[in-house]
Amino acid sequence: MNDLHQRIATSFDAQGLMATLGARLILVEDGEVRIELPFDAALSQQHGYVHAGAITSVVDSACGYAALTRGPEGCEVVTAEFKTNFLRPAIGERFVAVGRVANAGRQLAVVTGEVLAYAAGAAEPKVVAMMQATMVYVQPRGG
Repeated sequence: MNDLHQRIATSFDAQGLMATLGARLILVEDGEVRIELPFDAALSQQHGYVHAGAITSVVDSACGYAALTRGPEGCEVVTAEFKTNFLRPAIGERFVAVGRVANAGRQLAVVTGEVLAYAAGAAEPKVVAMMQATMVYVQPRGG
């Protein structure tokens, strides 16, 4: 595990929500982070699809951590804003949220995200949601 992956993994592991959702960090590269969310009926809405809140949470985290890969040493990130488009119901056995940095400056990063649904028997995953987000680089508390 390289220093960049360790930096992101340490922060990710401190997130109670990601643990509650059952999400796990599966890829960390410069400018890109992927988070996997397995299907769980406890995360569903009334029609049995994964709830938009769960989908939004994992793609927001993927976007934030992608931004953090380009952030100044010692900083953290917080979300300033995001917009999510849902393209189809979140149906699948597992979902992968992909965050990619579009532009990173000294104080802000603009990041795009998508959530891919993987279903049994499907040849290709389907994009179920897309996000555009602005992340702010901040000093950690007490820093």
